[in-house]
Amino acid sequence: MLRIGNASGFYGDRFDAMKEMLTGGPLDVLTGDYLAELTMLILGRDRLKDPRLGYAKTFLKQLEESLGLAHERGVKIVANAGGLNPAGLATAVRELADRVGVPVQVAHVEGDDLAARFPDALSANAYLGGAGIAECLRAGADVVVTGRVTDAALVTGPAAAHFGWGPEDYDALAGAVVAGHVLECGTQATGGNYAFFSGHDVRRPGFPLTEIHADGTCVITKHDGTGGLVDVGTVTAQLLYETGGARYAGPDVTARLDTVRLAQDGPDRVRISGVRGEAPPPRLKVGLNRLGGWRNEVVFVLTGLDIEAKARLVQEQLAEAFGKSPPAEVRWELARTERPDGDTEERASAYLRLVVRDSDPDKVGRAVSGAAIELALGSYPGFHVTAPPGKGAPYGVFEAEYVDLAEVAHTAVLPDGRRVAVPTPVCTREVGHLEEAGALPPALDTAGPHRAAPLGLIAGARSGDKGGDANVGVWARTDDAWRWLAHELTVDRFRALLPETAGLKVVRHVLPNLRALNFTVEGILGEGVAAQARFDPQAKALGEWLRSRYVDIPEELL
Repeated sequence: MLRIGNASGFYGDRFDAMKEMLTGGPLDVLTGDYLAELTMLILGRDRLKDPRLGYAKTFLKQLEESLGLAHERGVKIVANAGGLNPAGLATAVRELADRVGVPVQVAHVEGDDLAARFPDALSANAYLGGAGIAECLRAGADVVVTGRVTDAALVTGPAAAHFGWGPEDYDALAGAVVAGHVLECGTQATGGNYAFFSGHDVRRPGFPLTEIHADGTCVITKHDGTGGLVDVGTVTAQLLYETGGARYAGPDVTARLDTVRLAQDGPDRVRISGVRGEAPPPRLKVGLNRLGGWRNEVVFVLTGLDIEAKARLVQEQLAEAFGKSPPAEVRWELARTERPDGDTEERASAYLRLVVRDSDPDKVGRAVSGAAIELALGSYPGFHVTAPPGKGAPYGVFEAEYVDLAEVAHTAVLPDGRRVAVPTPVCTREVGHLEEAGALPPALDTAGPHRAAPLGLIAGARSGDKGGDANVGVWARTDDAWRWLAHELTVDRFRALLPETAGLKVVRHVLPNLRALNFTVEGILGEGVAAQARFDPQAKALGEWLRSRYVDIPEELL
């Protein structure tokens, strides 16, 4: 058995987590996920200011107080904190180790940087698998830092090195991918952001770990005495997060999510078994970040009566102020948050949000902020804004491309400096969607009484972003609720409950072993999180909005 823990789900996660995981119980490997689409943009801007940067600086600060602990306990550290400069971070780790007097072997993985191939991008990085990490660990590395690898690679690499898996041990690798996907977002697996948090102490959830076995089966758990909870629901929620269909493709293996089986294995322990794997696809995903232009925003507060008339007035005034040369994109959104006869001023107020974008910073800067503020004494009654508008800021755009495996020089740079080329998989397989037909359970007999109630009373959800798309995973807690949900929550019903999705392509995937449906909503996030195209730019609360919507639910389920 190999114990792999997680101490970071994003760049900026709980700083003390590394130390807590090292002192909280036994571990063999401690991983940290620091990268996301937005993070790569942030690191790209860091590197523009200083070419020596481009990595997650927080990781170094955490190591400064924890490297000695890891060495004493024999725990390997594997993190993708290298970002756009894994070689630079590896050098910084060696300098840190020398300074604090801890004799560790440091290695790194590179080859993901494809900026030369996409010269108009701020960053261009292929999503590598875990084979390079495994090569570094087999060579005796104590610390391995990478650039852009898949989040699950932080688990597949150590597991493959420990158990001696080859590239065609698909089922074992797929089990590790599933374990890695559960761990990658830290405390989201242990009660954080959990739909059914009420009644549980999730104020400070502990970070997760997996006990993984040679056949790829595993148990998800956490250190004894830490907060939060691990149950089938928390693991289901994380399995559905930022995934799509039943085939979850990656550079190591394509994991079949429709084969995953979960079982409670004691308090705060969930066993994952049955995972099947297939050959990986012949191409790697490449994440491209570009500077898309400049944006600015102003939020006007509309209080009391005549909300819509007030909104129309300020929109007309701003349109006149912009004249014949307005910003390239002007978007208004009215949030009707006010209540009739509100007992506080805030509860009597609505918010009108203006967002502008343009390639010319002048058109979103003073031209917008000046026009908005000049209305202060000559617009709707009660005029004020939530904050003074600024001069505008650059925004990023995320795109995904795909390149052949053979075109990426996946390289392990070992502790002694040797560079080892990681071979590409011999066998590959194109990914196709599994058909929904035959996957549905028998429909529940709903002849009895129904009641209009929030969907979330019987179903959990978790949502997130993938570039400009969003996914919403929805699962039932009982077999009867699943029999109803699978037939009730169709694509058309989903669109009706979430009107923002009405004009977009929505794809539904059925995962019966998890009693779950996974919806992909294409294009709802525009050009990705950095472009901030909507109120909730990462779709983090899209699932909770769905759960709050009223549907006619059989009373026997309530």
